[in-house]
Amino acid sequence: MELHQLECLVTVAEAGTISKAAEILMFSQPALTRAIQSLEDELGYPLFD
Repeated sequence: MELHQLECLVTVAEAGTISKAAEILMFSQPALTRAIQSLEDELGYPLFD
C-alpha cells in the first residue's frame, strides 16, 4: 500500500466521483481508476460499489 493510493481513495470518497477526484488530483481518470483498482487488489475486496 502506497501513500498516493490512500490519497486517491480519500479524494474519491470526498469528491463523490472518480471524475471529480481525478480533476482535483490532476490525474487522468484512467490513472486514478488504476490506482484504486491496485489498492482493491492489494486489499482483496472492492472499496466502492
